[in-house]
Amino acid sequence: MTNQHLPFDDSSWELPSHTENIYTHRNHRYALVIPVINEGDRIRQQLRNIQDNTLPVDVIVADGGSTDGSLEDEHVRATGITAVLIKKGPGKLSAQLRMAYAWCIRQGYEGIVTIDGNGKDGVEAVNDMISLLDENFDYVQGSRYLQGGKAENTPLERTIGNRLIHAPMLSLSGRHWLTDTTNGFRAYSRRYLLDSRVKPFRRTFNNYELLFYLSVRAGQLGFKVCETPVRRSYPKDGATPTKIQSFSEKIDILKQLFRVATGGYNP
Repeated sequence: MTNQHLPFDDSSWELPSHTENIYTHRNHRYALVIPVINEGDRIRQQLRNIQDNTLPVDVIVADGGSTDGSLEDEHVRATGITAVLIKKGPGKLSAQLRMAYAWCIRQGYEGIVTIDGNGKDGVEAVNDMISLLDENFDYVQGSRYLQGGKAENTPLERTIGNRLIHAPMLSLSGRHWLTDTTNGFRAYSRRYLLDSRVKPFRRTFNNYELLFYLSVRAGQLGFKVCETPVRRSYPKDGATPTKIQSFSEKIDILKQLFRVATGGYNP
């Protein structure tokens, strides 16, 4: 498939250094980006689930520098994914997403779906997000709280933070009511990511800021926004699969949230 899009200027994009392991050519209009780091068998099982569901997307893994062997070539190649991008430069989740989104845009994808790589999300909802992108929505937020969605074993702290703080704050800032803004399962159109008033490929997006920022900027600029029901399941027992552990990390997220809501990341 060749890139039919008009040229765009990427000279100002600030991207982390990275390496690329490419397994196949582009075969679909949309990409499924999966940010991971040391997810062990969870990411392997998730890639198998995606393959079993024969989703109409090319799968791009955005690796933050895993050291657990979970993304060894023999394992990922067998699942039919398109590429593994391995971040070498500084930054956390937002840096991984900048790396992967830029790569996808340069490859000519018309839109991007993002899903966490820890196996909590029902991959079947990718089909619904693609359908909504086809209907010209620019930002599709997956929500476990909509009718038809499912929130399984969600920690109480997460529910309170999302429903009473995170979602209301970003909804007010983004001028569109959203119910599950902490959920990384979402989709964006190419035109939204390339709009000169958005500029997501800036070094300032390093931690979780980019997810929050893209949740509000679409509504602020009048892009077409919606939610779609998804399933998000936490394990009944054992540790919660999350990279946000310490009290200081949670305070940092609140600071990022406040800065996004008050326009601190707008170009």
